Formats: sequence, structure tokens, C-alpha cells
Amino acid sequence: MKGIVNALGKLSWGKSAYAVFVLYATAAIPLPAQNLTTLYSFDGAHGANPHAALIQGTNGNLYGTTEYAGAGVQGTVFEITPSGAVTTLHGFYGTDGGHPLAGLVQGTEGDFYGTTPTGGANNNRGCAYGCGTIFKITPSGTLTTVYDFCSQSNCSDGWKPTAGLTAEGIFYGTTQYGGDQCTDGGGCGTVFKITPSGTLTSLYSFTGNAAQGRDPAGLVHATNGDYYGTSWGSSSEYNGSCYYGCGTVFKITSSGTETTLYSFCAQVNCTDGGNPSAGLVQGADGNLYGTTDIGGDNCAPAGCGTVFKITPSGTLTTLYSFSGPDGSSPQTTLIQATDGNLYGTTASGGANAQGTVFKITPSGTLTTLYSFCAQSGCTDGAGPEAALVQGTDGNFYGTTYGGGANNYGTVFSLSVDLGPFVETQTTAGPVGSLVKILGTNLTGSTGVTFNGTAAVFSVSASSLITATVPAGASSGKVQVITPSGTLSSNVPFQVVP
Repeated sequence: MKGIVNALGKLSWGKSAYAVFVLYATAAIPLPAQNLTTLYSFDGAHGANPHAALIQGTNGNLYGTTEYAGAGVQGTVFEITPSGAVTTLHGFYGTDGGHPLAGLVQGTEGDFYGTTPTGGANNNRGCAYGCGTIFKITPSGTLTTVYDFCSQSNCSDGWKPTAGLTAEGIFYGTTQYGGDQCTDGGGCGTVFKITPSGTLTSLYSFTGNAAQGRDPAGLVHATNGDYYGTSWGSSSEYNGSCYYGCGTVFKITSSGTETTLYSFCAQVNCTDGGNPSAGLVQGADGNLYGTTDIGGDNCAPAGCGTVFKITPSGTLTTLYSFSGPDGSSPQTTLIQATDGNLYGTTASGGANAQGTVFKITPSGTLTTLYSFCAQSGCTDGAGPEAALVQGTDGNFYGTTYGGGANNYGTVFSLSVDLGPFVETQTTAGPVGSLVKILGTNLTGSTGVTFNGTAAVFSVSASSLITATVPAGASSGKVQVITPSGTLSSNVPFQVVP
């Protein structure tokens, strides 16, 4: 099918020229026994080459996007049950967006929101195939374009949004290009906020210089109220293998004040890493965790990438440097699971040089959980370029860009024997607000508490409870008493004024 990419060994779109591919002759590292199940192999008709993380919807199913194929051959939005039954909700044709690279977020009203880096109504300033869109899609598959990028003069509103949105009532996001501060390559990117109805406000335009960077990834909303993200490069001089600069970690307030916290390749030979192409996650300890595509103290000359920790004030610690057999080129946002450890994927490396799933403790001890292409013909998948999601059943779910029965990528689940939990759809709210609580087998639940304070609630479905934040509640874990036991939330809920 035209436009479908065979992704064995392929890395992120637009950045593969700077990646390091290594063939490993060493013996495979012994791995702990894990239970990886291929739930679905994409066939082209239902999409191909998923690049983005899945999310769990309020109905308990998983939702995601593919970069290619589908009815319009420009990608799809799909739904998949935990047992592997796939429904294509929408196929992109270009005028409605094209080639989605980011995952979805679900609004409190139940609809999903996402971005496409191409397509849409505008073709300007270098985006010959459309400047990208923000879209809304109902669970049944009705898609509405919320915003067409490059609607403002000289694309000052940005274009090519490759990252997803924050899951809030007002969404925050980034564009890789555009803005009003940098003409290099069509602009150096923006940070924006947008209402569900489509009113977009540009908060910040990157300058591209060494102090501020360019090509920002997605944002994370920290508990202090600020947003944190990474930029992939800058317009500084070539440094090692960072062709357009080595990237930054930045902070931005909700009003648009940007502060660069760290510039990568500050250490000799880039042992601190370079080119962070994925966003950050805030850990339970308040620190931020992320990955870099290249750098570290292994795999000379460019490095196989790193995992790092950075404080909200900007003190960076390199937790781990990949060496190849343990993975190479991590390009995804980490997640912190219910056991307190961080989990992620590498796009290449591992025992079969086609990527891995790994676990790393907050102190930096890494375990390779699975090396892809362990099956003949890589039917188990190859080249995972998306972050994992932990379902409320305790299992991890993810995608591979290539491999599978048709070599168009897969959806997989991975069990590491973690138990079920509950998850609040929003992680903050005032007393009296309604909060949706996602879970598994919630039918028959007899109690809900917010940090120990009982709440009024109703069971909407086996996967969903709606509760009201009770008077006197304080910030902390949400707990649900089910017939099989008490389930706690994976993230504390913040009670705000």
C-alpha cells in the first residue's frame, strides 16, 4: 500500500538521519521471564505503523492512532479491546488532517482530542501537504477539526504539531515549527493553549538559539502549576552528533514565561545525553524523568541514549546510559507504574537490535524486560516508538512501529504481575467537582474515599465510577472499595481551591 513505511530499524519521522544503528554480535543478555502477548498486527486496511502511545478510555478499551494507511492512506484513529478486537474509528484523507504521530486525550465530556502534523485547510510556509490540525473525535468515530494550524500570518500560531495535548479542560500543546521568533526552517516551534471549542492562544515562540532550543516535544503539567518539556535541538553549532544542537529541558508558565533549565551536551562527549525527542514525566518524588535519543557514555561516537532525572529547578542527573544490547535510542516518554518504577521502550538495540521494553528504578537500576523480534519474522513486533500505558488491570499496553504478521506494526500487552488499581481522569479539582474514576471490575463497589474522606459516588459501568470531591477532603490517594478488595489510585488527587 502506497505510503506505508517498513519500519524494521526505522526511528522517529524526520530524525532518523541522526540516529545510530548498531549491529550486535554479542550474546543476548539473560532476561527475566515476562509475558508479552501480541494483541493485534496491523494489516493496512485498519492502519499501519503506530507511532503514539495508547490511552485507556472510560469504557475500559484502549484508543490510539496510526501514522499511515486506513481508508485515506494517511493514518487512522482506532479502538482496541484488552483482548485485541480492533475497530477503526476514522481514516484520514488530508483535508481533515494527516499522519498522526501523537496519542489522544479524553475530555471530561467523553470525546477524544488529538493532533495531526500534516493536512488540514492551510498550505503555507513550507508545509506543502498541510500545516496540521487539532481534531476531536467521538467514541463512535465522528471527527471534527477543532483547529487548522498556520491560520495566522506567517504561521505565527505554529505548524506541524507532532506531540499530543495535555489532558485538561483547556489543552496545552506544542508545534515543531512556526512561531514569530525564528525563520530557520520555517520557524522553531511554539507552545499554545486551546479551548475544546477551538480558541487558540500562542503562549511562546522558540528562538532556536542555544539558550532556548527548537522543535519542542510534548508538555507535562507539574504539581507546582507550571509546564515542563524538552526541545530536540537548537541553532547552536554542531556538537558531536547533535546536528542542530543537542536540545534543552524548559519550563513554561500558563501565561507563557519560558525558562531554559538545562542544555544537553554540557558534559564532555555528551555523556549527559543529547536530542531529547520525548516529553517528561513527573515522578511521585516531584522530580522529572526523561530520555535522550543519543549521548551517554557508551556506543561511541554518538552514544546510544540515556535516562535522566531533573529537578524542577534544573539540576540534572544521568541515571543510565544505554549500551546497545540493553537497548538503544529511547524516544518515548517514561511512565511511572504503581510499583514506583519507571517503564519505557527503546526504538532499537536489545538482543535482536529491534528495540526493547525496560524498567528502571528512580535511582537508575535498569532491567531489560523484553527484546523485540524474538519470534521468527518479527511477528511479535519491532521498533517500538511509543510510550507504554499501564491499564487499570495492572498490565502494560504498547505498540511497535514495525513487525507483526504483516510488518505494519502491532499492539501488545506485557504482564509483570502488578495488580489492578484505579485512575482518576483528572488529577486535580475543587471540592464539589465531579471526578471520573477508571478501573476494572468496579460493579458492586461500596465506597469511595478521597484521602480517607468518604465521597458520594455512582457506578456508571464496570470500568467507570463518577464521584464528587467531598467537603473536607485533602490531597492524596483516591480509594475504591470493590467486592474483590480496595483499589488505590496510581497518582494522588490534588484538591485545589
